[in-house]
Amino acid sequence: MAFRVHLNTIIFISSALLVGGESRGLRPVKSPSWSSLPRPRIGVAIGDQILDLSAIKHLFTGPVLTKHQDVFTESTLNSFMGLGPAAWKEARALLQNLLAASQARLRDDKELRGRAFTSQASATMHLPAAIDSDFPIQNLPYGVFSTPDKPRPRIGVAIGDQILDLSAIKHLFTGPVLTKHQDVFTESTLNSFMGLGPAAWKEARALLQNLLAASQARLRDDKELRGRAFTSQASATMHLPAAIGDYTDFYSSRQHATNIGIMFRGKENALMPNWLSLPVGYHGRASSVVVSGTPIRRPMGQMRPDNSQPPVYGPCKRLDMELEMAFFVGPGNCLGEPIPISKAHEHIFGMVLMNDWSARDIQQWEYVPLGPFLGKSFATTISPWVVPMDALAPFTVPNPKQDPRPLPYLCHDQPYTFDINLSVALKGEGMSQAATICRSNFKHMYWTMLQQLAHHSVNGCNLRPGDLLASGTISGPEPENFGCMLELSWKGTKAIELGQGQTRMFLQDGDNVIITGHCQGDGYRVGFGQCTGKVLPAHSPL
Repeated sequence: MAFRVHLNTIIFISSALLVGGESRGLRPVKSPSWSSLPRPRIGVAIGDQILDLSAIKHLFTGPVLTKHQDVFTESTLNSFMGLGPAAWKEARALLQNLLAASQARLRDDKELRGRAFTSQASATMHLPAAIDSDFPIQNLPYGVFSTPDKPRPRIGVAIGDQILDLSAIKHLFTGPVLTKHQDVFTESTLNSFMGLGPAAWKEARALLQNLLAASQARLRDDKELRGRAFTSQASATMHLPAAIGDYTDFYSSRQHATNIGIMFRGKENALMPNWLSLPVGYHGRASSVVVSGTPIRRPMGQMRPDNSQPPVYGPCKRLDMELEMAFFVGPGNCLGEPIPISKAHEHIFGMVLMNDWSARDIQQWEYVPLGPFLGKSFATTISPWVVPMDALAPFTVPNPKQDPRPLPYLCHDQPYTFDINLSVALKGEGMSQAATICRSNFKHMYWTMLQQLAHHSVNGCNLRPGDLLASGTISGPEPENFGCMLELSWKGTKAIELGQGQTRMFLQDGDNVIITGHCQGDGYRVGFGQCTGKVLPAHSPL
């Protein structure tokens, strides 16, 4: 076995096991097969083969690499890159020696060759930027973007640090469902695609994962198409992913509801009588939902800080953030026709991060008897990339135990809770870096998205593609899991330490709030990007 020794270091996944034991290259028939992707590993391309460096790490016995053999078992090149030129030259010399026809070590060891070599046709290549990214091939979230040369918003999919422009490849969607609906990818929102339903979503996902596999020549070898289809995320402007007709915010964290109840009603009356029987929610303001990065103006409003005095008008003094997630509705339902909980999953397109900005002093004065109004309606921020539910399926965890058992229309056995790690960071003016103030997890939610959707429609309320349904503040059992500053400061009685000489009880002008979230897989993560907003000073009083 002799090779022309030109070496390129790559990241790959062997895909032979993903297609029923066949080794004809990556051919995912349906997206769930991707939930079992093996761990990516480091290899060197040689001819039409890949030499798996994790299989031969024990052969790196030179003066530098003998102490660093484990860098070749990692799922990115970062550690190897960090070793520097001496290590790189040593590795290159060894590899060229091993691959020379005169060297018996690989040539004559059939067992080692079997473990060490993989056909490039049966492997998935990963963009180096996609491996250590929120957006690997296991994710493929949808969003809407524009570029300076093409200012009209269009639909794309995030892969690594790139965006795949679906309007540029719409002609490739030739499956039984999408062949008649290719034009949904030329629209400036995702509403029409959302409305097509699960069969179309799965068909699109399977095609995209196939196109992005290294074994598929359609994108790989068409330089002109690649040039039109890929855009750097750094050069793009993100927009709201959908035209949001209606927005509903739930109140589905038991810990959060309990904490708020203790603050305002005492421990004995922490939960309202209805809370354990139904997913409480309210109708929010869709017009003020904005995409991540949009500055948030401190709201003006009416407050009553002193109960012995009349109310006053002025800028909110207790501006808060709320760590939330939200999902977009796919196909809707007709007015008067509820969605049964057994079918609810067919109406959920995907999820985003959300910050439900809250003016606590305005909210406290106005919310009785009809609930939130101006204390919430001034702004809600969502992340731009919608992570599809198929990408989250590998991270499903058991639903929380619900006692008392809900009414039958809210009961389901399908696990529909997800292990999503969430964090909130705050960067104030004068701070050199952001300080993490909260770490929580979506799995702490008491009511599931299926229950929220079924309850929302049980009275016959019609939902439409692109409607946004939010979780409510996501708080966990420990103080560090509390998902808003009202809880973290315990109603403004305890300072939140930021370090760098700064503390907060509520948000100040100039504060930038950064929400992030991801699901951790074996050697990859499915992330949501960021949900950010910076607080601007209030307008002058009217």
